[in-house]
Amino acid sequence: MISPLAYVDTKAQLGKDVKIHPFAYIDANTVIGDGCEIMPYASVMAGTTLGRNVKVYQGSVVGADPQDFRWKGCKSHCTIGGNTVIRENVIINRGIADTGGTVVGADSFVFAASHIGHDTRIADKCVIGNSVKIAGDVVVGEGTILSSSVVLHEGCHVGHFVLLKGGTRVSSNVPPYVIMAHNPITYYGVNAIVMRKHAGFTEEQIDDIAKAYRHIYQCSTSLYNALLRIEDDIQPSEVRDAILAFVRDNDMKIAGNRFEAD
Repeated sequence: MISPLAYVDTKAQLGKDVKIHPFAYIDANTVIGDGCEIMPYASVMAGTTLGRNVKVYQGSVVGADPQDFRWKGCKSHCTIGGNTVIRENVIINRGIADTGGTVVGADSFVFAASHIGHDTRIADKCVIGNSVKIAGDVVVGEGTILSSSVVLHEGCHVGHFVLLKGGTRVSSNVPPYVIMAHNPITYYGVNAIVMRKHAGFTEEQIDDIAKAYRHIYQCSTSLYNALLRIEDDIQPSEVRDAILAFVRDNDMKIAGNRFEAD
């Protein structure tokens, strides 16, 4: 169903069973996957690809021009994974170069009035709460929940299965499997309920994660020594190694208050 009151450029590629409501705008050089629905006054801009069954609500702009002075008008890209829901008045910017681009993974939910900046990469099954602001070049891991009004500054890396509580401002890297809250951002434990009920983590895995973060956040030692203690105290496993790799791959710069010994 394509309303005659919608604008659909002749160079747009539309899949099967697409619904385009009145006053929606579909730009040239876009791909709208099978089963997508674009609500009134929503816009899908050039360079955007929507996977299957994506729904874009009123007032949202998907694939907007990047808000970065480095962008000089070249073609760039925005990709939305299948079964993702984009609620009202969301803005998602394209990338700033003709390679890569902005990605929102499959089976994700972007709540109203959120903003996702250029070249940000959000993995599958994430929840982006109301009025969340994500700057450019941010990475968000699978299964992560950003509660309302969270702010992620440019270049931050947030690991898998993280829960950031409402209003938290992040200017560093948040390691996987944790809950963090407040300003300044503070470690509040392991995201056990989500991991147990929705991601199939075992009790042994959750215990290993909790042990690792006791060394990092609760033992008053340097981060370097905390990682050595984790290697000595916890048997090698997927979750232990993911924590160690995240910290080291991000130059030992992680968010959350740590109290190191003098």
